[in-house]
Amino acid sequence: MSSFSIRKSASVIGAMVQSLDFLAVCAGGWLSYQLRFSTLPELAELHSAERLLILGLAAFSSLFFGKVYRMWPGGSLAAMVGRVTLGWVTTWVMLIVLLAMTKSAESFSRVWLVTWLMVSTMTLWMGRITAFFVMAEMRRGGYQHKSVVLYGDTKMLSTVRNRIEQATWSGYDIVSTVLHGDGTDIEALDASLKPDEIWISLSMADQAQLDDVMYALRHSVANIRLLPDLMMYQILNHGMSITVGIPMIDISVSPMFGSRRVVKSLLDYTVASLALLMLSPVLLMIAAAIKLTSKGPVLFQQKRHGWNDEEIWVYKFRSMAMHKESDGAVTQALRDDPRVTPVGRFLRKSSLDELPQFFNVLQGRMSVVGPRPHALKHNSDYVKLIPKYALRHKVKPGITGWAQICGYRGETDTLDKMEGRVKHDIYYLEHWSLWMDLKIIAMTPLATVQNKNVY
Repeated sequence: MSSFSIRKSASVIGAMVQSLDFLAVCAGGWLSYQLRFSTLPELAELHSAERLLILGLAAFSSLFFGKVYRMWPGGSLAAMVGRVTLGWVTTWVMLIVLLAMTKSAESFSRVWLVTWLMVSTMTLWMGRITAFFVMAEMRRGGYQHKSVVLYGDTKMLSTVRNRIEQATWSGYDIVSTVLHGDGTDIEALDASLKPDEIWISLSMADQAQLDDVMYALRHSVANIRLLPDLMMYQILNHGMSITVGIPMIDISVSPMFGSRRVVKSLLDYTVASLALLMLSPVLLMIAAAIKLTSKGPVLFQQKRHGWNDEEIWVYKFRSMAMHKESDGAVTQALRDDPRVTPVGRFLRKSSLDELPQFFNVLQGRMSVVGPRPHALKHNSDYVKLIPKYALRHKVKPGITGWAQICGYRGETDTLDKMEGRVKHDIYYLEHWSLWMDLKIIAMTPLATVQNKNVY
């Protein structure tokens, strides 16, 4: 299949999936209306206002989804479903805000609006899952396939081959691998195979040969891409950036930039707002229990390091009796620590003492998911002992994180434990995705129950 037909089919499929999103939101709105207002044996007829609202939001959603994320060859089903879920929740929240600002909310049933949110989430999931498997079948049938020629002599070539073999439905087919210096005429090979893509990976010592390769491919119509030999580096964020008009390879930069930062912020503010709204009775009961059982303030606040090493105030429910540490000392809670109050022990075990940090999220100081913030003294100590420790501060600290759901929660009384936590934090920075955040949020309650390392 030619490159033109591939691009054409991709655009047609994109339009079809966008139409599927539109129909899914419409179907969700109609089904929700029937659940709320239908009386058998007749179905409830939609009023003009509800029809207009459903059509308008469905059209906006299908367009908005296309801007928030894209469907790419090799993308996972989980990532696809996670993104469409975030897109739909975001558009629904925007609708509620718009109705409130225009004083139109009273014209619509709140039960119907909430039901619409839940039902359309399921219809969108069904649509995306269907699209995923249809695309997989299409690619297996020969549609949207791209032939690839690999050229070079680095370990990157084997990495690329392995990844394409694992993503069997990705749409990429490696038709030939040319090792640099084996005498193969890349110009003749390109003319005979007519690949859609040519991926070049040369070692640092052979970069001077790139001009020769590009000259040999001067007549090629394939998409030619360069895979830099970066296997020698531990890269925090893989990508390219344009600075003062110069393309640069990102070696160690924050993964939160551009649209990623917008998506991360939307998730943070949405989750924090909903959490505080739903948990407000729990917050009040905890505050009352602390006040009635021990002297001192309800909240404990302490300076921690945030994004870019900035000092921030982090809130927690007070779980210890009032005491004073010696200057500069930060003593972690130990098993059967006499400083911990009975109420505080329950709060720490259940992580309920962390709930006020949702206010930190709304302040923009923290994220729902990210590396846990450490005391300033701990940071100054461990940054000297653990390589790459400071990389944790390239994102906002989180209420929960990858390290916590992997068992690194609570006391870190040995250097090995802290190294393990930091290793998992850096893994999170290197592999961040919206789906990973949603996965961590979903797994946090179970990890909290199972963890026995919190006193």
